[in-house]
Amino acid sequence: MIEDDPEMAQILTKFLSSYEIEVTNVEEPYLGLSKLELNDYDLLILDLTLPEIDGLELIPKIREKSDIPIIISSARDDITDKVIGLERGADDYLPKPYNPRELEARIKSLLRRNKKLSSQKKESFPSPFTLNEQEMNISFKGEPLKLTRAEYDILAYLIKHANQVVSRADIIYNIDSISDDSTYKNIDVIISRIRSKLSKIDPEASLIKSVRGVGYKLTL
Repeated sequence: MIEDDPEMAQILTKFLSSYEIEVTNVEEPYLGLSKLELNDYDLLILDLTLPEIDGLELIPKIREKSDIPIIISSARDDITDKVIGLERGADDYLPKPYNPRELEARIKSLLRRNKKLSSQKKESFPSPFTLNEQEMNISFKGEPLKLTRAEYDILAYLIKHANQVVSRADIIYNIDSISDDSTYKNIDVIISRIRSKLSKIDPEASLIKSVRGVGYKLTL
C-alpha cells in the first residue's frame, strides 16, 4: 500500500490482517515504486494525494514495471480523477471515506480475477512465434525468418493481434512501412509472401486465415 496518512494506513493494515491479508505500507511513492521492483506483491492499494508525485502520475510508472492489480483509495472523488486513473492502468477506484469491509471484498474479487487470468495464460498453448522488437526479427518454431521490412511489420502486427480479425485498412494505416496509398492487393501480395516463408518451415501450418471481405486473422 502507498498511503501517506499514517492513521489511515494503520487502520487498514489492522483491519485487513483480520482477514489474513498482510499489508506493507510505504508513505513515499518512489520508495513504493522501488519496493515493487524488489518484491513480489499480489495487489497495490494506492492513494492519489502523495508527496513528491501525484498518484495519477505514478500509475504509468508502475505499469512500465508491473501488471500488479491496483486499487485507488482516495479522498478525491472527482469523476475526472477516477476516469484518468482507470485509463492509466488502475483496476478499481474506491473514494474515501469507505467501509474497510468493502475494500476487503474488492481486494479478494480482484485477486480471484487475476488468479483466473494467470491460470488461463498458463493453460494456453505457447506461440510458435518469437518476436524480438528490439532487433526487429521474428522466429517461427525456433527458426529465424528472412523478412523484408514490410513483411516483418505486418507479421509483427498480426502476432500482436493474434486471434483477432485485422482488416487490410488496419494494416495500411497502422504500419509505418506501408504507404497510405497502398492498395489492398499490395497487402494480399505481402501476406502471400509471408505465408510462403512460413510454409517452408512447416508445410502443414496454415496460421494466417483470410477473412472474406475484411482482411486476415492469425490463429494461434
